Amino acid sequence: MSCHDPRRPFLSRKRPLRAAFESRYIPVFAFIALLLTLGTVAGRAQESRQDVSISGSGIIEPFVSSSTDVKVSAKRGLGALFSYRFMLTPRGAVEANYSYTQNSLRYRAPAFDYQVGTRMQEATGAYVYNFNFHNFNPFVEAGGGALLWGNIRNLSTTTLDVKNQTTIVGLYGAGVAYEISPSFDIRAEYRGYFSKVPNFGDAPLTTNKYYNIYNPVIGVAYHF
Repeated sequence: MSCHDPRRPFLSRKRPLRAAFESRYIPVFAFIALLLTLGTVAGRAQESRQDVSISGSGIIEPFVSSSTDVKVSAKRGLGALFSYRFMLTPRGAVEANYSYTQNSLRYRAPAFDYQVGTRMQEATGAYVYNFNFHNFNPFVEAGGGALLWGNIRNLSTTTLDVKNQTTIVGLYGAGVAYEISPSFDIRAEYRGYFSKVPNFGDAPLTTNKYYNIYNPVIGVAYHF
């Protein structure tokens, strides 16, 4: 005699919902927690030296050819970058970043030709060193963190074997901020990530290669 559990269909549906929630929102929660930690440190300082910025960003991923016969190319992606900085010294600062970008990657080999629509999220931290020249403030930065690669299940994805993936990355960049008032500046920067080429948990897509992802950004910062 079989016993049917009426909760089984409901429980089976919870797993993909939970995985989708974690891949989409955990980076955001981690970024907010980092901001709160830095904000607490800043609040204890005698002089506030903080800024937040929002920028439009582009993602340019180079062509990759590997020894596994898998070739990877990508379309240009667009997204947004949110950053928080706290000045430790008149020239040195720590920075927390969260970005969101959508584009698509194409994997080609003799046996297949797949496209994967991607939802890429960045959660990184960096040390920023600033220079001063009148209203211009050039800067360089270096740090690291993670890129969270989510696959988008729509017509842009032509394989169902891909899964979400996280890669550990190095972050570097250089840019310039132009002060338009004591509270606001315009900030333009060339950023780069050094990352392993993702395979989205699908072994045939593996390249065993690392590459530089180019990330030009421009936006506005508010100092408080």
